Amino acid sequence: MTNELVQRARTFARTVVLPRAGWLDGLPPPPTPVSTALHEAGLSNWWLPVDVGGAGGDLRTSVDVVSELAYADAGFAFGSFLPVLGTTMLQHFGDPALAAAYLGRLGRLGGTCGVVISEEEAGSELGRMSSTFRTRGDELVLDGDKYISTNSEAADFLLVAARDADDPATFTVILVPRDTPGLKVAERWDMIGMRGSASYRVQLRDCVVPAGHALRGHGLRVLETGLNASRILIAATAIGIARRIRDLALEYATTKQVKAQSLAENAVFAAKLGQLEIVVDVMRNQCLAAAEQFDQLTASGDPAALYRAGALRSALAAKAYCGQAGWDVATTGSQLFGGLGYTHDHPIGKLVRDMRYVSLVEGGDDVMRDLVYTRYVVPPARRR
Repeated sequence: MTNELVQRARTFARTVVLPRAGWLDGLPPPPTPVSTALHEAGLSNWWLPVDVGGAGGDLRTSVDVVSELAYADAGFAFGSFLPVLGTTMLQHFGDPALAAAYLGRLGRLGGTCGVVISEEEAGSELGRMSSTFRTRGDELVLDGDKYISTNSEAADFLLVAARDADDPATFTVILVPRDTPGLKVAERWDMIGMRGSASYRVQLRDCVVPAGHALRGHGLRVLETGLNASRILIAATAIGIARRIRDLALEYATTKQVKAQSLAENAVFAAKLGQLEIVVDVMRNQCLAAAEQFDQLTASGDPAALYRAGALRSALAAKAYCGQAGWDVATTGSQLFGGLGYTHDHPIGKLVRDMRYVSLVEGGDDVMRDLVYTRYVVPPARRR
């Protein structure tokens, strides 16, 4: 099943997504026909369990699936896999009946979900978020302004992180159906890259949901469990983009002349592409190692193990390394094309824009370094 799923993703990416990459870069409104085609191909939400209509792909397989989709369009790949963040939290920490109902909808209908975390003032310091919920009988009432949330407009539901208005030290993740009164998708961001996905500002004003929509556990810790999965797959997009850069460079090298010979025969060019291939291998190996660790935790069937693990060192390293190494690859690739590499007229310009996101979303490189330091470098007694 693993190889078959990756092969299906490769075929879909090359035949359906790649021919539409330029169109996807134009901020098409979601859900796009390409997203619909992904569901018709049996690939939407491919990581969901088979019993809720998914393909049952594990995270290790997902690394290669995302690499194939990102080879064609990284923005489309991002929008397609990012629900793994929300579904991971819901599957392991939501009420079983609630999880079965909402995950089943995604599995059967190919829908999507959004995760609403970031706030303008708090930035990466999630403990400073100001969005709140208050308990009113058997209901929860949410209020707040969220900064950037992907897939929110087309989502079946959102998972919102908020703090208890009566106990500010308590954070909770709460499932809010998209059609809940008071939930407003206020504005779509005009992103520089990854334009095949769609991100928004979200407002919540007296949004009322049943108390049973709250996920178990401290909200920031629950978020960390889901972020492990999405950060690994964000890193995997760098693999697909880098592979595409390599192939474009090789194609260009067969016709470009340098000192009376093709660029493909130039020793400097060969060394650069050899180094690129080494970097791609290391990126993929780190992503696979992190994914395998995550899969082992989820396969145990014990959500507490996933909860205790928190932010995995391997996932943090994968995202930070792939963001940095991928940017080096994109820089090298654009330089190989000279001035053409800095235009909108050649795909390399889009790939450079798309690659940059790996080091920005779900924690920038400095955030990853700080997490590794505070969780895994300082003496155990001082860790947090």
